[in-house]
Amino acid sequence: MLVKNVFNLEGQRIMASNSYERVKLDRADQRILELLQVDGSLSNIELADKIGLSPSPCSRRVKALEDSGLIQGYRAHLDARRLGLDLLALIQISMDRHTPERFDNFEAQVTACAEVLECYLITGQSADYVLKVLVEDMQAYQEFLLGTLTRIEGVSGVHSSFVMRKVLDRTAVAIPKFSRN
Repeated sequence: MLVKNVFNLEGQRIMASNSYERVKLDRADQRILELLQVDGSLSNIELADKIGLSPSPCSRRVKALEDSGLIQGYRAHLDARRLGLDLLALIQISMDRHTPERFDNFEAQVTACAEVLECYLITGQSADYVLKVLVEDMQAYQEFLLGTLTRIEGVSGVHSSFVMRKVLDRTAVAIPKFSRN
């Protein structure tokens, strides 16, 4: 689902959605995606062996999935605690005005912050955004909050919650079962 920024006559942002063209997958494509989500470092030979294809067709399928935009890249999943990043915060942000300029400026500012892992524009809450922020400790959080976040023009409210325990950290997307036509 593609969500576009759309504004009403008062300049308030509303959402409109256009559907992406759904990529049609067969069982081999589905299996490739499942396996690569678990281990993106699989060689083409290992991947081909696991799905029962020869390497050339397997490679062509992976390339087609990459070219379609379905596979957006490959990343290493790091252990944040071993890097000394022990404090995970979920922060709700309220904006003083709901104008395109305010939202664009805020989004540009938080995108530049390495501490911000995720940022979502939300509805249905008293906040406008939810951020997922990872820092070393409470001192680093305070520095980020007071030195960066609250200094962004338009931020009118900040409500922080701190993660006590990670229950689930899933990055793999559940792949719908549908057939190639």
